[in-house]
Amino acid sequence: MSMPYEWQVGWRYTRAGRAGRRNGFISFISFVSVIGIALGVAALIIVLSVMNGFQKEVRDRMLSAIAHVELMDAGGNALPDWHALANQARQDPAVREAAPFVAVQSLLARGEDMRGAVVRGVLPAEEDRLTDMAAKLKLDGTLDQLEPGAWRIVLGAELARSLGVKPGDTVTVITPGGQVTMAGTVPRTRMFTVVGTFNVGHYEYDSGMALIHMDDAARLYRTGGPTGVQLKLANVNQAREVGQRLADRLGPGVIVRDWTRTNAVWFDAVQVEKRMMFIILTLIVAVAAFNLVSTLVMTVTDKRADIAILRTLGASPRSVMGIFVVQGATAGVIGTLAGVTLGLLVAFNVDPIVRSIEGLLNVSFLPGSLYLISRMPSDPQMSDILPIALISLVLSFLATLYPSWRASRVNPAEALRYE
Repeated sequence: MSMPYEWQVGWRYTRAGRAGRRNGFISFISFVSVIGIALGVAALIIVLSVMNGFQKEVRDRMLSAIAHVELMDAGGNALPDWHALANQARQDPAVREAAPFVAVQSLLARGEDMRGAVVRGVLPAEEDRLTDMAAKLKLDGTLDQLEPGAWRIVLGAELARSLGVKPGDTVTVITPGGQVTMAGTVPRTRMFTVVGTFNVGHYEYDSGMALIHMDDAARLYRTGGPTGVQLKLANVNQAREVGQRLADRLGPGVIVRDWTRTNAVWFDAVQVEKRMMFIILTLIVAVAAFNLVSTLVMTVTDKRADIAILRTLGASPRSVMGIFVVQGATAGVIGTLAGVTLGLLVAFNVDPIVRSIEGLLNVSFLPGSLYLISRMPSDPQMSDILPIALISLVLSFLATLYPSWRASRVNPAEALRYE
């Protein structure tokens, strides 16, 4: 079946504008519009892919030190049977592993140096299945040195550096609660031997976390047992949904916190930043798309005689409008496809491209001495690319409506009067 003549004429106008001096300027404007759409779409894809890459890097480093979901007693008490609570949580198909913990904000002292940190009491036999950090400590034997009653501790690398300690040294853990004596209330303290350090690449945890055995934590903080159960999920992106399901199932007696709520400030900031960048860069695509308006207005003015002849041959105003819609939409489709192709090519190869530019200019955009991430990460996602392409196509189509409507209103007698 042959295409409708509106499509044929519209496609002919799109190709024919490149030939001849009369239409050379119109062809140039049309070409610039297509290039503008392509560059806008490509820029949007590249920027969002790089933002996704940085977000994934930070998220992975964060989740290498903490669990995806935490379950705690609503009254802040020790769990009477953490095994039963863990088994209830495992009934959700998204939950893979579960382990108990004790977490208390404390002070760590070494001489005159004192730092605040979250001291986590863990079970070495269970912890290595929950986090990548614990798995690495398990491989090098550090985690197994946390034995009950041995009073040993593993510090974050930055925390150990700030305290000036190394494996074999001792630190004093000062608990937030005190004990009443004849001299008044004094804080409880305990000497721990440092048996190792960990470095997850996230400053908050490297400088503010320490690990001890859960039995030692229960004795030191007088909790009587674990204060919570931490869970590992099959998909970290489903933490909020899984947390809500567990909260509904376990009832009000259990507090459920997922990693997106524990790190709500960072998570919300990333989402807002990404949303704002999407809006700002979409304006670039909009400007390029609406350049089609000037192109089509000039084309309509140049083709007034052709329009008049088509009208005298029986073409309806709707058909004339369709011709120029096809012409403008074609430019939008070509620009969008070119932009998506270019954006994906750059997004999948952004790190080699950046390294080539660094070598050419003899500069370093992400020096390892200043940033934890020394390469340019990128993570193109279909959830970003598809809306970008659809928005570009919709804007291109909207830009064609007014010029096409003006073309359909051309009076054949007026247009042919001076021809």
